[in-house]
Amino acid sequence: MKNLESTIPPGAILPNIATMLLQNAGRYAHRNVLCEKKEGQYRGITWEAFIRHVKNIAAGLHRLGFRPGDKMIVFSPNRLEMLETEMAVMACGGISVPIFAYFHKETAALIIQHSDAAYLAVAGALQLSRVSPELSLKKIIVFDEVNDPRFNNLVPFSGLQEEDGSDFALKTDAAPDDICLNMYTSGTMGIPKCVQLSHRNILSQQMALERLWSADFNLNADDRFLSYLPWHHSFGGIFERFTALYTGATMYLESGCGKDPQELLLNWKLVKPSLFFSVPKVYQSLVELAQKQGNAWEDLFHSGLKFVFTAAASLPRKISDEFEKRNIPVIEGWGLTETSPCCTLTDPRLKRESGLVGKPIPGVSIRLAEDGEIEVKGPHVMCGYYKNEEANKGIFTEDGWYRTGDIGDITSEGLKLITRKDRIFKLTNGEKVIPGEMEGLIQSKCHYIQHALVVGGGNEYPVALLFPNKKILDEPTYEISPEEGCFCPRSLSELGKCLQGCLHDANCGLAQKFSKIKYAMIIDDELSIERHTLTPSLKIAPNNVMEAYKVHIEQMYGSAETPGQDVYLIRLDTENKMARIKTEI
Repeated sequence: MKNLESTIPPGAILPNIATMLLQNAGRYAHRNVLCEKKEGQYRGITWEAFIRHVKNIAAGLHRLGFRPGDKMIVFSPNRLEMLETEMAVMACGGISVPIFAYFHKETAALIIQHSDAAYLAVAGALQLSRVSPELSLKKIIVFDEVNDPRFNNLVPFSGLQEEDGSDFALKTDAAPDDICLNMYTSGTMGIPKCVQLSHRNILSQQMALERLWSADFNLNADDRFLSYLPWHHSFGGIFERFTALYTGATMYLESGCGKDPQELLLNWKLVKPSLFFSVPKVYQSLVELAQKQGNAWEDLFHSGLKFVFTAAASLPRKISDEFEKRNIPVIEGWGLTETSPCCTLTDPRLKRESGLVGKPIPGVSIRLAEDGEIEVKGPHVMCGYYKNEEANKGIFTEDGWYRTGDIGDITSEGLKLITRKDRIFKLTNGEKVIPGEMEGLIQSKCHYIQHALVVGGGNEYPVALLFPNKKILDEPTYEISPEEGCFCPRSLSELGKCLQGCLHDANCGLAQKFSKIKYAMIIDDELSIERHTLTPSLKIAPNNVMEAYKVHIEQMYGSAETPGQDVYLIRLDTENKMARIKTEI
């Protein structure tokens, strides 16, 4: 087995969340913790007021019967009340369980029941309407003023916030290995699993980042985060949020939740973030908008921007180059909810390379199993899944390493990701195909492809489902060509014709003949959270996509049944001859 470890020794880890909050309240009393946009302007809450609210809420929860070890489901989008509630729960010895703010009633009930939480906090009427009165909940904390006659256990948040908790002692003696956060995974390949995380898991990340970034970036209380990543997900709720809290920096909640590029750019101008954490899709939207509004480049790449951070998927080279040519480092990370989440980070001083996700952070060790599965060990690894013996079975090796389910390789530059282990499929000839290789090649070749999914298990050859970036397809920017030789297609048909050469080149980039795709279908449709084809963290959900587009896949294997929407089918010669058969449907 190959091993990879950080050359930087780990430092001291704070014992618990309560200690971190009290320590920072003393250091940064008059600085803002969080700012929200109201009436067009950002207004904030100081650490002094924030810790007072946290203590008041903790005291109020104690009065309601909440005790150390109890769980609080938090069913809300990012907002101040959510932050105060989660910190109060964790700081008084409880376990916070944040869930996606827009789960439907059935999913919310499933998770609330599975969690065994006796307490629930909801944002307002929408979330409360999706909660069944039949659930066994002692109290429901409501952030907004809501009257719902179905419930007799509602508690207005304003009352908790105004409680006198000045004499209430936060649990600074909580053991580092006490569980304080239960986080449900995105469920890209199935039912979400409940990951149990401790104070040590969360705070070990911050120790590591402090050791890594103090010299290069000097993260401190003057930094500004423009934040939209949802707190029910590990990238936003652990990595970004606790980086801001730990350093005393200010989080500015992005009022468009990262969904509206125009509003995001407007907020960017107001806040002038010194660092930004995001997924590739949002960076792509920002850069595309800046390209259209030529005067926006200076606002986007302002002099105070220290770096941008990307995760969940590799940032397309074209987008990354826009930052790097202006000397703004792009840092990429890799990890899972089960690892709190970060395991590796790229070195901002080195040129980024596709697939490489850097070296382990301090305190983390990485090795490869015989089949190439990445295994990790360190203070960041979860305590196990809650109420899921099947998932816990075999998740750790006999000598205590966590099996991540990702396949990778260790190179001199660091860890290289290849694919998820459960995405590898076998063809009828017994050959194993790694779909991530082709998916990465396709998306790196074509700026217009938003998502690519290669499938083919149990068939003679692989095929690809391709989903275009409908926004730039509908509004091509002719003045700025995404790639040399690209003529900015305006329709599915034009994109299909344009893409043939890129797909041929991608096929040529694969060493094994059996891995080359024979058909690709461009589908005039968008993947979405609502249809469960994207997870709440905007990752593609392969099983759900294969089910939703079953007819499309079967047509590429000879079925006479045709899809219900516009598609463009491309047949590729896997012998690498340039003859390509094109079929419009």
